[in-house]
Amino acid sequence: MKESVSTNQAPAPAGPYSQAIKTRNRIYVSGQRPVDVQTGEMPPDVSGQTRQVLENVKAVLEAAQATLDDVVKVNVYLANIEDFDAFNAVYREFFKEPYPARTTIGAALRKILVEIDVIAEIGREESVI
Repeated sequence: MKESVSTNQAPAPAGPYSQAIKTRNRIYVSGQRPVDVQTGEMPPDVSGQTRQVLENVKAVLEAAQATLDDVVKVNVYLANIEDFDAFNAVYREFFKEPYPARTTIGAALRKILVEIDVIAEIGREESVI
């Protein structure tokens, strides 16, 4: 069973998709854009855009009763791979060790510098061996 997750604390989807889908113990957050929902504006640089995207991811996760600590996988799309270091500096403010698994690629993005999607796992039981 799956349910759609939505919040007005993150940008509405720009197409026919959900902000996130929640299954029994996983949350799949769609790629988030760096739009501030209060102002409709985007920060001008990759550091500001990364911070805004991660705040949007955080808001969607909260709507699904999860946190950034529940994130197990992150996919990052950078319009300019040269922004990797600036991106990482902000990323470290949001995630702590053990860091989620991550893929970062350079991608052609429409009018934005960074987009991020995540997978989170909640309610997991510790395995007993």
